[in-house]
Amino acid sequence: MKQKQTMNQVDFAGKRVFCRVDFNVPMKDGMITDDTRIRASLPTIQHLVDKGAKVILASHMGRPKGEVHEEFRLTAVGVHLSELLHKPVQKLDESIGESVEIAISGMEKGDIVLLENVRFHKGEEKNDSALAEQFAKLADVYVNDAFGAAHRAHASTEGIAKHIPAVSGLLMEKELDVLGKALSKPERPFTAIIGGAKVKDKIGVIDHLLDIVDNLLIGGGLSYTFSKAQGYDIGKSLVEEDKIELAKSFIEKAKNKGVNLFLPMDVVVASEFSKDAETKVVNIDEIPSDWMGLDIGPKTTSQYADVIANSKLIIWNGPMGVFEMAPFAEGTKGVANAMAATQAYTVIGGGDSAAAVEKFDVADKMDHISTGGGASLEFMEGKDLPGVVALNDQN
Repeated sequence: MKQKQTMNQVDFAGKRVFCRVDFNVPMKDGMITDDTRIRASLPTIQHLVDKGAKVILASHMGRPKGEVHEEFRLTAVGVHLSELLHKPVQKLDESIGESVEIAISGMEKGDIVLLENVRFHKGEEKNDSALAEQFAKLADVYVNDAFGAAHRAHASTEGIAKHIPAVSGLLMEKELDVLGKALSKPERPFTAIIGGAKVKDKIGVIDHLLDIVDNLLIGGGLSYTFSKAQGYDIGKSLVEEDKIELAKSFIEKAKNKGVNLFLPMDVVVASEFSKDAETKVVNIDEIPSDWMGLDIGPKTTSQYADVIANSKLIIWNGPMGVFEMAPFAEGTKGVANAMAATQAYTVIGGGDSAAAVEKFDVADKMDHISTGGGASLEFMEGKDLPGVVALNDQN
């Protein structure tokens, strides 16, 4: 992918800037429960304010399917953002239309408005050109800082960039720089850790990583499909029967490429999927027929920690087990702690892995935590991200 223009190449003084951010934060009873994504956008917003821009923030929240849902309004986000910036943020009740245009026309340099949830319009997810034009009409420049939504070709992430100059925000620039360098010029040994529930969600990632990594550590629910591909009886563990041959092909590809592929040697099994279930640790070839594997075992965790300790670059995407339940959290915790202790450059690929390092209080020990689960996955697959492709190329 070509290098994209950045904020440093634009004079923002007095300009209306449509800044797409990712404020899709978790809410409970009208309160924000995790403001990580909002905080991640602060450097870009502050830069625009400092440079005298009129800042028009746009984001989605949830999946309102093109209709107005009160629980998906961005009102609470606007209040919290104002507190974080120590500056007024004018939250609007619409994202296009006359009332929005009037509010923007009255803005001074350094002012901030927050548009209402862009997904309240059906045209947003359809990348409707008319909606994209309406967004573009509000501004002179487009800044995309929503890496977490960059894999979507929507009106506010891709369509708008066809109508006004479009550059990457500071967070977007950092995400592309860190992930791009990691995948194209990795420090070696380069280790990838892939977990999560299903092989089908990680096919492209595993396939692409096998071309570039030195070590690949597999855990989580998807590991049992690999174990079955090796001929082991996995009891009632999660398995994708239609992906067993694919898992075999990945094992073969690792051999052919000289990649050290590590699969669980032992697992924590349970009598049922419950935090109160009876549990025990067994070797991978000893899973009882009516039990299920829900975490990697201590021998595997120790082996994975050794590999991590001897790496120069590590990318982690997907937990090692059902870490939300205490009896099945030790594998994920062990990997998180090993990454916190290593001298290697550590990259967390968003999603559940980001939640895990937060849960185990080691987030501040990681070099980079991606804000985009799906986007970082697709980037790691080697795919082009529509929201990035749409930005202006470097001259």
